[in-house]
Amino acid sequence: MSDRAPQPVERQLPTEEARDLLALVREIAQREIAPKAAEEEDAGRFPREVFTLLSESGLLGLPYPAEHGGGDQPYEVYLQVLEELATARLTVGLGVSVHTLASYALATYGSKQQQVEHLPAMLGGGLLGAYCLSEPSSGSDAASLRTKAVREGDTWVLDGTKAWITHGGIADFYTVMARTGEDGPRGITAFLVPGDAPGLSGAAPERKMGLKGSPTAQVHLDGVRVPDGRRIGEEGQGFSIALSALDSGRLGIAACAVGLAQAALDEAVRYATERRQFGRPVADFQGLRFMLADMATQIEAGRALYLAAARLRDAGRPFAKQAAMAKLHCTDTAMKVTTDAVQILGGYGYTADFPAERYMREAKVLQIVEGTNQIQRMVIARHVAGPEGR
Repeated sequence: MSDRAPQPVERQLPTEEARDLLALVREIAQREIAPKAAEEEDAGRFPREVFTLLSESGLLGLPYPAEHGGGDQPYEVYLQVLEELATARLTVGLGVSVHTLASYALATYGSKQQQVEHLPAMLGGGLLGAYCLSEPSSGSDAASLRTKAVREGDTWVLDGTKAWITHGGIADFYTVMARTGEDGPRGITAFLVPGDAPGLSGAAPERKMGLKGSPTAQVHLDGVRVPDGRRIGEEGQGFSIALSALDSGRLGIAACAVGLAQAALDEAVRYATERRQFGRPVADFQGLRFMLADMATQIEAGRALYLAAARLRDAGRPFAKQAAMAKLHCTDTAMKVTTDAVQILGGYGYTADFPAERYMREAKVLQIVEGTNQIQRMVIARHVAGPEGR
């Protein structure tokens, strides 16, 4: 195979600082992440040391205020960092996105005292977070969650099981949504739960099709006691906090999907320009050239879509519709592009000796996490046509 380096992505960045930041991320990705990705994914190894390095480099709190240990970067820049990380290894890009999602509730809705007390360690102190909304019986219908938090004086006692938790069992802190009142969305409250809290435990990681290096597990809460000072926002505000967090989180998934698709395109181009059939590179055949052109176009469209949504967010304007569109388009694109990359590599694409088959397996989950793509279509349709049953 050729060692032909992929063409760098042409990025429009707002500042010189952002350009330097992306250069740093590429250096870390190429030196510390990409070379070990295939071997560690095959072994199911989570690269915790990479997240420690990212934290030390100021890359785990990019969209949050510098006064609390964040990077003060706009989402437009943060998402392009995620894309670069996901191109090197999806486990890392997705892990940073989930950590950012787990930090959102406290950074956005926490009291000043809570932010001063907890955010510096969360954003730049080497900690790793997890976000706990889904349960075994409540995935898309998250408002029906059953995990309970009962108040005893100045303490809350949490009981229940969360499911499909990225970093479940290894996180240092969990943002947990629990029921404190009536059924439905108005009875849910958010809590910041330490990873070493007595009564909190992680089940064995799920055996997944892809992303084997990223642990996904149920998290059990058995009489976990949390002081009221770790309640985030008002009682009953948890579901609105969760939905607000997911609007931003979906942009993270979109950026990761574009990064994965870019990695698949780079691999397909490398192979097609090196592989010779009938006396010439297979990249010279029109049918294959058109496939590569379509892949590149859909990736570029996805990048433009997530960046347009990010710029709306950065301007303080509504962006929920555009976030759902970005998540839908970018993850569908990742599935299509990685499938086409396998096809371009032919028999080699179906073997574990080349990364295309891993990219294809990893792409599938992006159409499911943080709101399935069917849910995204429902969200978009509500914005376009109004609520159902009017």
